[in-house]
Amino acid sequence: MERRTKIVATVGPASSSADVLRRMIDAGMNMARLSLAHGPVEETLERIRLVRAVAEEAGRIIGVLVDLPGPKIRTASFEQEVYLVEGDTVELVQAGPGSTSDWRRIAVDYPGIADHLREGDRVPLGDGGISLFVEQVSGDRAMARVRSGGRLAGRPGVALPPSRFPLESPTPEDLRLLDRVCAADVDAVAISFVRSGADVERVRQASGPDGPMLVAKIETQEAVDALEEVIAVADGVMVARGDLGIRCALEDVPHYQKRIIATGVAYGRPVITATQMLESMLRAPTPTRAEVSDVANAVLDGSSALMLSGETAIGDDPVAAVATMARIVTRAEREFDYQTWGRELGAQQVAEHRGAPVSVRITAAISAAAWRAANDAGAVAIIACTNSGTTARAISRFRPVIPVLGVTPSVRTARQLSVGWGITPIVTHQHGTTNDIVWFAVSAAAESGMVKKGDIVAVLVGSPEEPTPTTDVLRLVTI
Repeated sequence: MERRTKIVATVGPASSSADVLRRMIDAGMNMARLSLAHGPVEETLERIRLVRAVAEEAGRIIGVLVDLPGPKIRTASFEQEVYLVEGDTVELVQAGPGSTSDWRRIAVDYPGIADHLREGDRVPLGDGGISLFVEQVSGDRAMARVRSGGRLAGRPGVALPPSRFPLESPTPEDLRLLDRVCAADVDAVAISFVRSGADVERVRQASGPDGPMLVAKIETQEAVDALEEVIAVADGVMVARGDLGIRCALEDVPHYQKRIIATGVAYGRPVITATQMLESMLRAPTPTRAEVSDVANAVLDGSSALMLSGETAIGDDPVAAVATMARIVTRAEREFDYQTWGRELGAQQVAEHRGAPVSVRITAAISAAAWRAANDAGAVAIIACTNSGTTARAISRFRPVIPVLGVTPSVRTARQLSVGWGITPIVTHQHGTTNDIVWFAVSAAAESGMVKKGDIVAVLVGSPEEPTPTTDVLRLVTI
């Protein structure tokens, strides 16, 4: 059985060559993620062009997700990797033009940083594995002791007490960067430190009606508390466990993960589970047993996609990290109870205040009927004819045991579907009648080799002549 849970891999210094990217695609990468928090935007735009060129050369549909930096506070760059040792002391100072950080002195990109710190404050770095405790504040600097050590490279995040360092998203810099990546026709944008649905709506308004797919990163307690409101207005959601584990009780994170995934599935949104999935593979050739279990459980929870971060951005072997993730996922999917999942899945939730809720409810209902009809008829595939990707995602939430083919005339929609669970995107030409759409969609499925003569397929389609796009037709077709 072909792997259904998708892999998002972060592209960074270790994976910015055409050769490495090509091998990552061959190993199982479905979507490339690029962070705007590290390096100039021009570097990110060049990497987008490189990913697109390599994917086209390989004949593969690979989506591109760009991560807005948000209001996250970061250190000045570490010119070379350092290791902070437990018990050592480090100096925290405000970063200035040309500042760098090292193992004795960490420059923090926040005005008057020492004025806001207090003795006894805990200051996590990166994903929270490294913790400093402030022992003394004097003038424009603070002395802190390393409580838990580890490696630092690049520009890791700095988590400061939220009561004195409030987060607001999107920032003016986010919106400036958004203009640049929208001009590059990026497929998806991840919004950092979302706190409410209004944060997502601000980015949507700024990106325009034909903007990219918006993925809300759940990494604050406020976002967890407003989870349905956030997911209802987003196009996708990310379980951003790094900052979530810093800003919430650590023991709550596994339970929040399950809740976020379940809510995303209920709304028909793709859910990406991220952070420290195979963290040890930054340097080690194999993951820990705990990481393997974590990846498998994220699959069994119902994640649409799993994300690799530093493992592929700055790790020793990005290709091995992707290949290892693919093997673990494939094995976990053999234990997934597809029939029980589909039977117990409730009605799709609909955001009443967005778009045309009646058409969305019709699409959701016909998709549920398609799942049942495909099972009863012994269909070998479900073909979702879609312009925006909504229909393919609606049927994907049932986690059907048979392939879902997302047939679309839009290359961008096809790339966005690369992060949808179990969806194989296929690009076709635009057609003017329902009969033509069905005919050419079935033909494309046959040409792909995924169906053959004598097979039964379930086809979901709507009329292209209707003013409001609605998938309201289900056909069972014998090839």
